[in-house]
This record gives sequence, C-alpha cells and structure tokens, in this order.
Amino acid sequence: MKSDMFTELPGKLVAVEGLDGSGKSTQLYLLKRWLELRGLKVFFTEWNSSVIVKKATSKGKKRHLLTPTTFSLIHAADFADRYERQILPLLKAGYLVLCDRYFYTAFARDAVRGCSCTWLRSLYEFARRPDLTLFFDTPLPVALSRILAGRPQLKYHEAGMDLGLSADPQESFRLFQERIYREYLAMRDDCSFVTIDGSATVEDQQKVVRDLVAGAFDLPTYRWKSL
Repeated sequence: MKSDMFTELPGKLVAVEGLDGSGKSTQLYLLKRWLELRGLKVFFTEWNSSVIVKKATSKGKKRHLLTPTTFSLIHAADFADRYERQILPLLKAGYLVLCDRYFYTAFARDAVRGCSCTWLRSLYEFARRPDLTLFFDTPLPVALSRILAGRPQLKYHEAGMDLGLSADPQESFRLFQERIYREYLAMRDDCSFVTIDGSATVEDQQKVVRDLVAGAFDLPTYRWKSL
C-alpha cells in the first residue's frame, strides 16, 4: 500500500516562502480571498501556529532555553501537529490548502542556526511536497525596510540574536536574513520553487500568483457542491 506521501490526493497544496517582509503573506491572503469568492474549498495555515505546541514554544523563547536542535525540533512538532490534524485531512477532503511557510522555512532557518541539512530533510520526510511552491524573491533592503518600519522592537529570536551575529538587534536581523536568503537560493532549483518578483507592485504580484494557480490546477473542481 502506498503511503500518503506518494498517493495522489484530491486536494492541492500551495506554499509560499520568502524572507520576512517579502510580501508573501499579503499575497497568500489575497489569493485566499480570491479563491473563496469563486466559491472554492480553501483552507489556510501558517508557520508556528499549533495550539498544542504554542505554549512550549513561547516559554522556551522567553527563557532563552532553546538550542538550535531543540528550536528545530519544537518547530517540527508544531508542523507535524498541523500536518496530521489539518493539512493532510483537508487534502484528502479535496481542499486547496494554502500554507504561509512550509518545511522549507525550517530548511533555511535551522541550517543557518547550524543544523545539518541532511538531518533537517529526514526530520520532515513524513510530509509531502507542495504541488506548487511560490518563492517571493525580494531584495534584502526592501524586505528589511518593510519589517523594520512596522516593528517597534524586534524579538530576540526573530532578530537571530541567539546566533551572536551582532549586539545590535537590527544589524543581527540583517545578517540573519541575509544568511536565510542564501539558503533559499541554494534550494530553489532542487525544491522546484516558482520565483515571484517580490519588488513588483502588490497588484502585479497578485496577477502573477492567480495566473500560476489557475494554470496549475483545474479550479472549478474545487467548488463547493450544493446539496
């Protein structure tokens, strides 16, 4: 019997990846609304949002208890919980599942924190690859300016302060994001990312995103069926 990873499922999985401030979350939200207004079955999930794991993650971050390995494992537990309870069941139920970050986020961030790339891939090998992964390739200065303009204060782990890159949170954040960006570029071809110009206007990006999704999937088959 084939595992769920290799079995064709009625639903489709779309993931967006990119730096903080790349615009991916905005574009995924706009895509979600567009699909919903067309009467399609859509489900949205985002990184690090499992209710079961959230308290442990928050406590570990506040007390600075997380080593790179524990940091990675706790996010893997979060992902596994959402995958088993939400993502996989809804794919089996014929939904378009939209993921704001997928396991590629762990591949990039945890590798920067020193985790083995081979180990990281084995950690997430239970999960199927997305049917479409959109990588928002946004120039680092643009992404940084968006984040810093909207954040009165960067959080410790968000800024990569645990890596000891710089005592200044903004400089640490810049160096952290720069390293993450290099990891994304390194995996882009192997992971079949479809690149979106993150410096284009919101409207232009959304047109590209909609065209890609409409071209990749037979969208009318995901409409709600009236009783």
